Amino acid sequence: MLGSIANALKATELRTKLLYTLGMIFVFRLGAHIPVPGVNSEKFAELVSSGAIFGFFDVISGGALKNFSVFAMGIMPYINASIIMQLLTVVIPHLERLSKEGEEGRKKITQYTRYLTVVLAFIQGIGMVVGVGGSLYHPGPATYLMTAVTITAGTTFLMWTGEQITEKGIGNGISLLIFAGIVSRVPSGLQRIMAYLDAGTINILSLVLLVVIGGLVIAGVVMVQEGQRRIPVQYAKRVVGRRVYGGQTTHLPLRVNQAGVIPVIFASSLLMFPETLVKYFSNEAIAAFYSKWFGWGTVSHTVIYALLIIGFTFFYTAVIMNPSDMADNIKKYGGFIPGLRPGRPTAEYISRVMNKITLAGAIFLALVAILPNFVLMATQIPNIYFGGTALLIVVGVALDTMKQLESHMLMRSYQGFIK
Repeated sequence: MLGSIANALKATELRTKLLYTLGMIFVFRLGAHIPVPGVNSEKFAELVSSGAIFGFFDVISGGALKNFSVFAMGIMPYINASIIMQLLTVVIPHLERLSKEGEEGRKKITQYTRYLTVVLAFIQGIGMVVGVGGSLYHPGPATYLMTAVTITAGTTFLMWTGEQITEKGIGNGISLLIFAGIVSRVPSGLQRIMAYLDAGTINILSLVLLVVIGGLVIAGVVMVQEGQRRIPVQYAKRVVGRRVYGGQTTHLPLRVNQAGVIPVIFASSLLMFPETLVKYFSNEAIAAFYSKWFGWGTVSHTVIYALLIIGFTFFYTAVIMNPSDMADNIKKYGGFIPGLRPGRPTAEYISRVMNKITLAGAIFLALVAILPNFVLMATQIPNIYFGGTALLIVVGVALDTMKQLESHMLMRSYQGFIK
């Protein structure tokens, strides 16, 4: 591995991309510590620490939410806008036509996504500022507007930063920003665990158990992220002029976890909404009832969370993967699945296979998301926000980044053959 890194640094182009990416990540981490004027950061930090869902989003933002910095909302509005645009592409014919027009159509959709990101960020910023009005030194319409515009500008800048990393860096800009935010919280998490150990709150066996569980989760995430069902596809021979095309056997890869971490983010956002309403707009009796029966860590909350993740996994997979289109594309190029007729039978077979592997991926995502509850019971280590979901994101982004680096190295290694 060290030899591969050394070879990568020798390549001038790849070294430039790596340094550019690291520079952008440094800017992101610097902005996470620039506070928004007029906000009592200490009071807001106590508010974030009171809820585990807030802690999850604080981990994704790299502590920017807890500091209420200019990057307090992180890149979440952009992710939400991208998901909404993907859903609208299926519903709105104009967007569907744009998605099929190649590079120009994708540029247009990207432009719409940017506009929607700014709108969602401003709406979310207004809601956040009004909800935490008690943490402002001088609450009022002018302060609300200034604070909302500030954190909206921070989200817009992060969106631009992610796109620049994708274009000029090593790729996966948005994912790398989330990765950097999560990894930046690891030292403080380890420091907190060591403090618990020194104070006698936990023992060494709890720490060893936490490490073992973390290792097993990482192994499971790698296995599921890389796991795929390969459906064999046979292409018939075609004679065009004096040349013979086709005749080879290939496969159609269907990933087990096709939706990634999107269902977890969907479910977390949906469950955070009623909790926020109850906390800020209800009396103490209703808030106590909600915390007792539907608060984070309760049985009902865990069950609802898991069911939402499974439902969103099937929904999102159905949006991005269309068996009918896949069957039509196979038929268009003269291919067929052995033992099946082209067209509708092929689409039905692909749909059955997708449903089976999606169910396995959805159950795995649900188990990973609710893992912190069981880790808390097993290890008795409180405030474990760096749970299975964070590991899922970190491992997934690390695998994708390594594939990007390998592709760059392959291009460099085979340059002589191209010449």
